[in-house]
Amino acid sequence: MERGLKITAIEPQAKHANRFNLYVDDTFALGLSALLAAKLRVGQEITEEEIRALEREEAFETGYEKALRFLEPRPRSANEVRQQLVKKKIATEAIDRVLERLTGAGLLDDSAFAKYWVENREEFRPRAGRALRFELKRKGVPDAMIAKAIGKIDESDSAYRAGVAKAQRWSTLERREFREKLTAFLLRRGFPYDVVKPAVEKLWQETRE
Repeated sequence: MERGLKITAIEPQAKHANRFNLYVDDTFALGLSALLAAKLRVGQEITEEEIRALEREEAFETGYEKALRFLEPRPRSANEVRQQLVKKKIATEAIDRVLERLTGAGLLDDSAFAKYWVENREEFRPRAGRALRFELKRKGVPDAMIAKAIGKIDESDSAYRAGVAKAQRWSTLERREFREKLTAFLLRRGFPYDVVKPAVEKLWQETRE
């Protein structure tokens, strides 16, 4: 049988709002969120196993809160969230629970993330399908989801739109220099030469009109 322990104090932390220090037998045990601290009371008996369970629950709550903050600016892939929590030194078991909860709540969806990523790129920084595939692969999105997200891209149109701003900027250049600079730019965006060549020619003709 485990030795009986007693909660002797639950004190607010001076530098962190909504966090508390738990003392057991007058010794600091661990820091707790307000949510977990509210479930405890001074004088309550507690076992070593219950303390370990509180540690696991605290790791989960901390990881979930950090994940929500990470998701605030924009959608993320599951792998991005996992790597962020690893970076924040959240325990693996807690990370798995956090990802499961986020997925269940509809806050983490690699298929929706891939769709968002492609649409965002297409609107603001068009690039070739292979470049998008590489970006999404780095973010840990499964191949099938990547293929579905980029399947309907018209690379000819994307290459044209990607080059519009540069074409306007370089419209005063001679044809050879214009073509060289714009071709190099679109190739860096991942577009194949057979797509780049007609896009550059079309943009050149438009600058002459």
